[in-house]
Amino acid sequence: MNASDKIIVPTAGAGVGIRAAATVIDGFILMVTTAVMAVISGTVDSSIQLDGLPYFYSLLLGFCYYSYFEGLHGATPGKLLCGLKVVKTDGFPCDLRAAVVRTICRIIDGLFGYLVGAVLVWTSTRNQRLGDRLTNTMVIRVK
Repeated sequence: MNASDKIIVPTAGAGVGIRAAATVIDGFILMVTTAVMAVISGTVDSSIQLDGLPYFYSLLLGFCYYSYFEGLHGATPGKLLCGLKVVKTDGFPCDLRAAVVRTICRIIDGLFGYLVGAVLVWTSTRNQRLGDRLTNTMVIRVK
């Protein structure tokens, strides 16, 4: 990383509402991708309910989706559409290691309909959820 990669980080990150909108967009993208994969592989019936190995593949797809886009591009497509980006609190871009930890922490943040993640964002001075706190990252608004 070069000093030119560093940006000025605001004191507070993006709030729950805009982050939820990005999550809905990403969820829709993942749902459509998973459904297409299930239809192509012939592992789905009329209810498009995944069990067993196809369900595992859908979880793996989600893990790779968030880790890849945030770790290598700083934002998922949903975040990009909402004008958000993940950065380190020191101003440098999010890296792959931080993105993987953030993605794993989505399991905890997503409990009770993302209530745990929302409470963590609301109680943080930088609007950080658990994954952000553990990796010294935050989600910011970009132009």
